[in-house]
Amino acid sequence: MADVTLRKVIKRYDEVEAVRGIDLDIADHEFVVLVGPSGCGKSTTLRMIAGLEDITDGDIMIGGDVVNDVPPKDRDIAMVFQNYALYPHMTVAENMSFGLRLKRYPKAEIKTRIDEAARMLDIVELVDRKPKQLSGGQRQRVAMGRAIVRNPKVFLFDEPLSNLDAKLRVQMRIEIKKVHQKVRTTTVYVTHDQVEAMTLADRVVVMNHGRIEQIGTPNELYHNPATRFVAGFIGSPAMNFLPCRLEDVAGRLHIRLTDRLAFPLPPARAARYQGVSRDDKLQLGLRPEHITEASAHAEPGVETFEAMLDVTEPMGMETLIYFTLEGAQICGRVNPNAGARDGAPLRLAVDLNNMHLLNEATGAVL
Repeated sequence: MADVTLRKVIKRYDEVEAVRGIDLDIADHEFVVLVGPSGCGKSTTLRMIAGLEDITDGDIMIGGDVVNDVPPKDRDIAMVFQNYALYPHMTVAENMSFGLRLKRYPKAEIKTRIDEAARMLDIVELVDRKPKQLSGGQRQRVAMGRAIVRNPKVFLFDEPLSNLDAKLRVQMRIEIKKVHQKVRTTTVYVTHDQVEAMTLADRVVVMNHGRIEQIGTPNELYHNPATRFVAGFIGSPAMNFLPCRLEDVAGRLHIRLTDRLAFPLPPARAARYQGVSRDDKLQLGLRPEHITEASAHAEPGVETFEAMLDVTEPMGMETLIYFTLEGAQICGRVNPNAGARDGAPLRLAVDLNNMHLLNEATGAVL
């Protein structure tokens, strides 16, 4: 078993609490991504699992054994860093085999493991080169190969793609996912890039200010965020937030956005929010794809309105539009042929079947 468990883990630097009593269960073979903005505690958490940082309080278990006082070399983990950390004077094969040679593995077994990892990572022709002869993506593959040959209980990745250009990051994301599908080793991966988190993870752990905001599958976090922070952090472009209030009109629940703009809620949403106080300060959360061009065939729960566009961004397969409501900038996605133009009006449709209602004071999604 190579499950990883954190119980009430705290990391304190003098008076600063970087990680604030987090609980996390990572199952055997699972790929879990820790994501959040800079300073949220994700890398500190990873380094505590690796043993590179001492924990202030709590317990960390790997395979059911408490490893609080176990040195990194005895935790049976392998870590891939952002900066590759390759020895410049060694060949690719020597870099990959370094840990095995220190542990005096037989030469035949070392060669077998290197050959297998090189085939898996498509670097067979590079094994006799030195790091200076490799591209950034090739160096990152070598760093991954060095981890794979050790056959550890747990892989730890600390923002491994940050130094690569955008195209190579996409390529390496695919490679990392392929490798995990083959080796099925428990993996903990840290990134600040929510797209990376969504595309790689079995489950995503969203962190903020040293705490875990929410844990879930990528789809759960995207479609059912628990807080405003998660709703705004997951998704690109980000979710729109608009001040609003609920009101009853002719026996039906409406959501009012401006003095001139209010929409009736679909029955399912109206039932969900019936108990919400009409005096509460609320925010409406809508993803850009739920604000589109109006069509001739209105669907239940889809309401139309007209907006004056500020800016349009043609993206090829879609056009992003930006307009302002009550001082808030709103982003929508429309068809490239919808006729969206800077400074021109456009009839839009808003899908309230996919709306989120948030408590403005607490940030909780209702």
